[in-house]
Amino acid sequence: MSTAPGPADTPVAPPASLVGTEFEAEIGKVAHGGHCVTRHDGRVVFVRHTLPGERVRVRVTRGREGDRFLLGDAVEVLEPSPHRRPPPCPFSGPGQCGGCDWQHVDLDHQRELKAAVVTEQLHRLGGLDLDVRVEPVPGDTAGLRWRTRVEFAVDASGHAGLRRHHSHDVIRIDDCLIATEAVVASGVLDREWPGADSVDVVDPGAGAPTQVVPVRHGKAPAGDVVQRVDTGRWSGEFRLSARGFWQVHPGAAATFVDAVLEQLAPAAGERAVDLYAGVGLFARALADAVGPGGAVLAVESDRRAVRDADRNVADRPQVEVRQGKVDRALRPLVRQGITADVVVLDPPRTGAGRSVIRDLAALRPRAVAYVACDPAALARDLAYAQEAGFTVRSVRAFDAFPMTHHVECVAILEPAA
Repeated sequence: MSTAPGPADTPVAPPASLVGTEFEAEIGKVAHGGHCVTRHDGRVVFVRHTLPGERVRVRVTRGREGDRFLLGDAVEVLEPSPHRRPPPCPFSGPGQCGGCDWQHVDLDHQRELKAAVVTEQLHRLGGLDLDVRVEPVPGDTAGLRWRTRVEFAVDASGHAGLRRHHSHDVIRIDDCLIATEAVVASGVLDREWPGADSVDVVDPGAGAPTQVVPVRHGKAPAGDVVQRVDTGRWSGEFRLSARGFWQVHPGAAATFVDAVLEQLAPAAGERAVDLYAGVGLFARALADAVGPGGAVLAVESDRRAVRDADRNVADRPQVEVRQGKVDRALRPLVRQGITADVVVLDPPRTGAGRSVIRDLAALRPRAVAYVACDPAALARDLAYAQEAGFTVRSVRAFDAFPMTHHVECVAILEPAA
């Protein structure tokens, strides 16, 4: 019997890597994720560090022969856009820190690009034709010095820095221009952190001390911060874990609460539901609006956030905080025929999903506020909401993350006539 290898035994070489390939290209429209689009050899290429209308030299950073699309960086600008400017940060650019996408773009045009992305996602995934404008959020300095919470990576020698884009490499820095001055002044970049995986720095603002939290083997020492929110029409104080979730832009929490309360207009005695409630930001604001004669149900799955939410609404007996996944918490409410007047949902980046939207509709609210950090997930869920009998009254977009591609949206839904 022959033991010679047959065709099935012949090893198949993997497709050749295209990383490092360079070519010149005309850049097309902006895309979701901080890239702009071009084509090369029949493939779509998503390119960072460029702008629509530019001609650049592209270097492929990810992709192989046979892939439907490639990723790349603009490593040389041959014909610049009139909206291009020198990046203020020396650590921004191809192969550098991955924290900022658009430091090379003037601030007004950054917002125009974000508006174009939101509008396109709403149309393509949500079937909506809306004219969206990205509004500034008070609290930054021309798009800089706004990030109040920064997780610095630590390299093998114990120095803190930020990670290279799509890499575990740590770039040593002496400043981060989007971080608040208090974060940088904490000294985290001036000393060594032996044994630490990362170091969190939290600037609570309002004159409170900055907290520096080293993380070793995934664990950090316990500690709380106090965050204050003042919209001009409502104010509240929140205590949460130093590593707990809170909006990183100093004006974001107040801006979103104000937008939600203004559009929902919760009234005394009404019943409200706060889904993905976090540490209780919206639940507390809703409680004050509906008063002691109303009721607020807050649902959150994260154990630490639930602990913080319980503390933050302890003096509001009309609020009930439930720990659990939102989809599992909604089903018994629907089976029992429970209804709500207003609903707030602030899901993670992946969105709420069809089943949550369907069960939310069964509560028969008169209005829903959907707070979203990903326009694609928002647009998909708005399509589900329309299937479930809602209409989209409005979508507002906010520049809570200047110099990056991220944008926050607040959509208001109401039952279709």
